[in-house]
Amino acid sequence: MNPTAGALTAQDLENYLHTRIPLSAAMGVKVLSVTADRVELRAPLAPNVNHRETVFGGSAAAVATLAAWSLLHVRMRLIDPQARLVIQRNTMSYEQPITGDFAAVCEAPEGSAWARFVSTLRRYGRARIGLVATLIQGDRRVGRLEGDFAAVSSRESPP
Repeated sequence: MNPTAGALTAQDLENYLHTRIPLSAAMGVKVLSVTADRVELRAPLAPNVNHRETVFGGSAAAVATLAAWSLLHVRMRLIDPQARLVIQRNTMSYEQPITGDFAAVCEAPEGSAWARFVSTLRRYGRARIGLVATLIQGDRRVGRLEGDFAAVSSRESPP
């Protein structure tokens, strides 16, 4: 997939998230970079802090989910921009306490997984794909989300 096709700037994506997913604004989420192959979000400690002065687990999971969802959103703009995108299930691993500002990075799945997803979506009007988002603080990995995300085509009637 061409990383600049249907280019969406970091500011465009951030505005979209803050408007359509208001929790992202309350959490102070910033979009550092966006291409069709990679999304990187950053969040500050202050609005996401818990009673131990580390990042609240729910905030960490939310930022990781946003990174993965955002990657799918960006890629779907070229296929079916009106498709409904949802997370179906996920597993979150908290590997180390997050003691400051942190990032969530999601990279595109391998080409064959994406091709299968697109083919299934076009054939059946719905499809599911696994995405991974990694949480990073400084130069260390501090967490990981593995999630199954679903798309329902805008041409498919709602349930």
